[in-house]
Amino acid sequence: MAEKFRVGLVQMSATPDPDKNLQRAVDRLHQASAKGAQIVCLPELFRTQYFCQREDAALFDLAEPIPGPTTTRLAEVAKQLRIVVVGSVFEKRAPGVYHNSAVMIDADGSLRGIYRKMHIPDDPLYYEKYYFTPGDLGFKAFDTQVGRVGTLVCWDQWYPEGARLTALQGAQVLFYPTAIGWHPDEKEQYGTAQYEAWQTIQRAHAIANGLYVCAVNRVGHEDGDIRGNKAPGKGLEFWGGSFIADPFGRVIAKASHEKEEILIGEVDSRVIEDTRRNWPFLRDRRIDSYGKITSRLID
Repeated sequence: MAEKFRVGLVQMSATPDPDKNLQRAVDRLHQASAKGAQIVCLPELFRTQYFCQREDAALFDLAEPIPGPTTTRLAEVAKQLRIVVVGSVFEKRAPGVYHNSAVMIDADGSLRGIYRKMHIPDDPLYYEKYYFTPGDLGFKAFDTQVGRVGTLVCWDQWYPEGARLTALQGAQVLFYPTAIGWHPDEKEQYGTAQYEAWQTIQRAHAIANGLYVCAVNRVGHEDGDIRGNKAPGKGLEFWGGSFIADPFGRVIAKASHEKEEILIGEVDSRVIEDTRRNWPFLRDRRIDSYGKITSRLID
């Protein structure tokens, strides 16, 4: 594994056509590779508009197995460009069992592993519990041709336990493919605070664990349009703002809130080593006193 490698984040919007979105993602993988990225992460559920804005049984038809059409296409591109790809897939595991999954495809096109989203939200316009079974593979780090990396998915980013357990397996960088945005009625009052909280919690994961964190979001207004079938209501404005934070939480690259962009940043194992030597949070953990962390509440 290299001492240094370059990561790329693809901040993109989605059209009503899944096949068009897949091709646009492939085009952006080529662009990220041309910019020097050796591992590239796409946003959560990039192949469609964010369909969880409504509960509709017909939308389970969007799901596919792993391996399947999306992973096969991403694997072809990874092998062609010699890059590692982190892709988000609506996984059909079995009839009636579906997951929100992330695949790690190595630079030779092989499927290095799967992560299934562990924390599933159920909020207005984010009706994910209707579609997704909680993950059962645990938190994982994967060895790739560029380095040892981990991926979690969107709502996982609010939970320090997932970041810590992935970091303890040796991940040098955490990727968070994401689909998060503003409710139109809330943006004016809460929009800035919501984005800042989202960025702050993930920068905190970088600090607490002494590693790089890469959060990649979609951008644009969406009303859940899947081939002309729109969800009711005002939709969501996805806030973009994708970023890369170093092991002390410093933002080394950040995208806008409105535009499609490709972010590039460098992961340097020497920076991880130096940060952990001077701020040895992992060394000083009192693992003998944390047993109750598995309790829902401590009464």
